[in-house]
Amino acid sequence: MLFSCFCSGLTQSNYKELNVLYEKHKNQGFEILAFPCNQFAGQEPGSNEEIQEVACTLFKAEFPIFDKIEVNGKNAAPLYKFLKSQKGGLFVDAIKWNFTKFLVNKEGKVVERYAPTTSPLKIEKDIQEQLESS
Repeated sequence: MLFSCFCSGLTQSNYKELNVLYEKHKNQGFEILAFPCNQFAGQEPGSNEEIQEVACTLFKAEFPIFDKIEVNGKNAAPLYKFLKSQKGGLFVDAIKWNFTKFLVNKEGKVVERYAPTTSPLKIEKDIQEQLESS
């Protein structure tokens, strides 16, 4: 599974590559869970419905796009508190920008955390290793 904080900025390239990964590996049990967040320079100001429409219509996302959440601070979603506690980043555990990605195996273990600038296609080998090991 791949968890990603979806905001703007790196949007076009990330959606395109995430779509490629999802299409290629979804029948092997791979899932992408996308969580919009407006904590990074206000880049995701739309409503949940607007975000859903843009993701699915403009960027052709077929993976789940969840409601907007907070990923940092006292109101951070429990999921992100867990993910960050398992794999801290450059600034200890804070998510530093949109499109931070987490690879989680089928047992729920956080295998890796990737920087926002990491191309989704560059982590395909790690995804494949997890799919083959289960």
